Amino acid sequence: MDIRSLKGSIVALITPFHADGSVNFDALRRLVEWHIQEGTDAILTLGTTGESSTMSHEEDDAVLRCVIDTAAGRIPVIAGTGSNSTQTMLEKSLQAERLGADGLLLITPYYNKANAEGIYRHFVTVADAVHIPCILYNVPGRTGCSISVENVERLSRHPNICGIKEASGDMSYAMKIAHCISPDFALWCGNDDITIPLLSIGGSGVISVWANVMPKACHQMVTDYLEGRREQAAATAVKYLPLMNGLFMEVNPIPVKTALNLMGREGGAFRLPLCEMTEAHTAALRTLMEEAGIL
Repeated sequence: MDIRSLKGSIVALITPFHADGSVNFDALRRLVEWHIQEGTDAILTLGTTGESSTMSHEEDDAVLRCVIDTAAGRIPVIAGTGSNSTQTMLEKSLQAERLGADGLLLITPYYNKANAEGIYRHFVTVADAVHIPCILYNVPGRTGCSISVENVERLSRHPNICGIKEASGDMSYAMKIAHCISPDFALWCGNDDITIPLLSIGGSGVISVWANVMPKACHQMVTDYLEGRREQAAATAVKYLPLMNGLFMEVNPIPVKTALNLMGREGGAFRLPLCEMTEAHTAALRTLMEEAGIL
């Protein structure tokens, strides 16, 4: 499926684990089915929210196969294939393409970082090698480095780079790259709390953590905005902002998997170094969920 013209709500899907840490594929299939029923526009698997940093390459392949097979062409599936090693990212990206992913999400080289030219070559190495569209991922709070405005300008002109997930939370930065938006290059919000502001400068939608627990509401909020019902979309954003923020009261994806467990949707266990939320935070999250009407 072509993701170049995609708009709406892309869920940054969790990976459910059994108590022993193995992947719960039955729960994963149920989550994918639920998202399709609730109107989610596309699925991003193996991203930060999917705990891919603690998964083996073999597990990545198995999870991606499961999501693609379950989605069965009904909605696009995007694979997170990023790495701080460009060669590893290339190998993972080629494999995701072979498995049938509709697109790729490529992160900046965390930990070792790079200078501006190195970051540019990091992305272009993959974009030149694959035949499915690539989305850049700017999340300096996680990676310790940002994609410069100049690099966004350069990369936006690459024929196989179709957009950027902007997750710095910096509206000033977003404004500086907004002029890169075109029919061939989309701006995706990577922070649920500023989806409406990013849509207002030409964004195509959100790659969302919140959508894990309220997929229909997230889809409808973006749809309302894009179809001109902007006051309604803004009211939804304001109404559920406390929950959106609450899903980050501890490091993602601890709160959102906890929320899914509270909902009976089998978010499952965590892999170290992630572990259970504190009792106080779990109680606070439960209250926010009750106020949002999902408990």
